[in-house]
Amino acid sequence: MPLLDVSQVTVAFGGNRALDGVGLQAERGRVTGLIGPNGAGKSTLFDVVSGLRRPATGKVVLDGRDVTRLGPARRSRHGLARTFQRLELFGRLSVRDNLLVAAELGPDRGRAAETADGILERLGLTGIADASADTLPTGVARLVEVGRALAVRPGLLLLDEPAAGQDGEETERFAGLLRSLAADGTAVVLVEHDMGLVMSVCDEVYVLDLGKVIAVGPPEVIRTDETVLAAYLGDA
Repeated sequence: MPLLDVSQVTVAFGGNRALDGVGLQAERGRVTGLIGPNGAGKSTLFDVVSGLRRPATGKVVLDGRDVTRLGPARRSRHGLARTFQRLELFGRLSVRDNLLVAAELGPDRGRAAETADGILERLGLTGIADASADTLPTGVARLVEVGRALAVRPGLLLLDEPAAGQDGEETERFAGLLRSLAADGTAVVLVEHDMGLVMSVCDEVYVLDLGKVIAVGPPEVIRTDETVLAAYLGDA
C-alpha cells in the first residue's frame, strides 16, 4: 500500500481547472518526482495533499487514513511535512532555532534540542547554527527549510523546488541527502525544475500539464516520452 494515495483530485479557480482528475501515489523508501511547466498545477497539488486547499472532488489518503477533510496541523501529526516554493523561514531566528520550533512540535518534543542538533549535523549546517536565517544565501536557506521539515520526523516529505538557488556542488550533496532519506524509509515527493536532479534521484516521475497527469514512469521512460518532450522537456 502506498503511503500517499491521491485519487481523482479536481481544483477549480472560477471556470478554470487547476487540477483535473489528478492521481498520484508515493511509497516509503522512494523519491517520487512531480514535474511540468509553470502553471501546470504542481504547487496546487501540494496544497491539496498538505491540507491548505480542499479539492472540489477526489480523495487524499495518508498511511491508510482518509485525510481529505483534515487541516494541515492534523495531517502533520499523521506524518506529513512540506517545504514551499517561496521560502518560509523565520528570518529573525537562528538556523538552530528554526529547527527547534519544529522539533518542539514533533513526536520527540522532549528531545527537541537533540533532534535539531542531529539534523544540523546531517545537513552540514552545524557551522552556521547561530546565524540569523535572513542572512543566508538562498540555496542554504532552502536547505534549512528542509531541515525544519525533517525536525517533525515525517513519513511523507513534500519538497517544492528545494534546489532553487543551489550551485552544482550543493545540488550534488542535496541529491545524496534525498537518497539517504529514501533509504531511511521516508516517502519523498519532489517538485523541481532541475531535470538533472530529478532524473538522477527519482524512482518514478509524474508529469503534469494544464492540470492533468500526462505521463507516469521511471526517469528513463519519461525523458524519452514524446508527449512529455512536446509539453515540457523539449522546451527545457
